[in-house]
Amino acid sequence: MEMDPNRLEDVIARLKRVQGQIGGIVRMIEEGRDCSDVVTQLAAAARALDRAGFKIIATGLRQCVIESDGPRRVDEDELERLFLSLA
Repeated sequence: MEMDPNRLEDVIARLKRVQGQIGGIVRMIEEGRDCSDVVTQLAAAARALDRAGFKIIATGLRQCVIESDGPRRVDEDELERLFLSLA
């Protein structure tokens, strides 16, 4: 299924922030920063990536379920909240 890139603008912004975080983590390692600081930043980047993935999933489901001509409609906000809560 192909998704409309305009619907994923916030995901793209989130991924660009993660890209910056990863660059910062590399610099931290190169500078010999404390292990716990590096791991904390890695965990934050991982959570951000998970959230981006769930947002993409929610967008795809929205297109398939909510916007289809099928008999069942699902509340978009509730669907997104459920998926993002798993991240």
